[in-house]
Amino acid sequence: MIEEKVCIVTGAAQGIGRATVLEMVRQGARVLATDVDADGGEETVAQARALGGDAVFAACDLTDPTQIPHVVEHAVEVFGGVDVLHNNAGLTESVIYGPSTIDVLPDEIWDTIMAVNLKAPWLLTKAAVPHLKASTRGPSIINASSVAGTLGYPNSTAYCASKAGLINLTRVAAVDLAVHGIRCNCYCPGSIQTRQLDRFIDAAGGDAAAISTLVGSQLIDRPGEPEEIAKLVCFLASDDASFVNGAVIPIDGGKLAWRGTRAASASPTPST
Repeated sequence: MIEEKVCIVTGAAQGIGRATVLEMVRQGARVLATDVDADGGEETVAQARALGGDAVFAACDLTDPTQIPHVVEHAVEVFGGVDVLHNNAGLTESVIYGPSTIDVLPDEIWDTIMAVNLKAPWLLTKAAVPHLKASTRGPSIINASSVAGTLGYPNSTAYCASKAGLINLTRVAAVDLAVHGIRCNCYCPGSIQTRQLDRFIDAAGGDAAAISTLVGSQLIDRPGEPEEIAKLVCFLASDDASFVNGAVIPIDGGKLAWRGTRAASASPTPST
């Protein structure tokens, strides 16, 4: 459990971020949720409070480095410190631009994706470390990488590169911060039923081939649910994971376990 821990969750307006905020408050944590989408972020906090949780929202555009330290400062002001940082926010080419191969990807799209997926986690880590050092409640950082950080995907140049970078940023942080008792781990989701997955399928034409590409390479014949990721995040944030540091954990339905493909037998199920 993560009772009484103060957690920061980025990308909290929907999907994995929202599910993580809700699971954290169920487990007794106090949570600062942040996102560029203020309406979605406030809705996440409203749902957390409806569960009896202690949560606040702070808007932040992670492409603006000057805004990032204020997220951590807000958590300290409201809750008195920081124990857990979950760098969850992420962007893909398909969401903000559309399919684009490595030879024609616009510079500005590369820069935006790198800013959110890689630079922001580094800057948030820098801002949070002084407070994590002061924590007496098992401080940790959890980064959201992706199976795309270990594999190449078409039309995903910046996304794949940024998620690969985040894996090694996690390892470096684990090495540098271990002396302070701060753990840093990351997880690599496969196909998870989120708005981003829906957009990917739409960009690919929404047909059976797109669904097969996502699910057909898994051993479990369905997309994962955000709530399944949230439980892993909360485990990594808990004292039950006190011997887990510098880990890169697939949570991908078995995608990385083999080199096979098969036809998906079912379409992605709607989010609940």
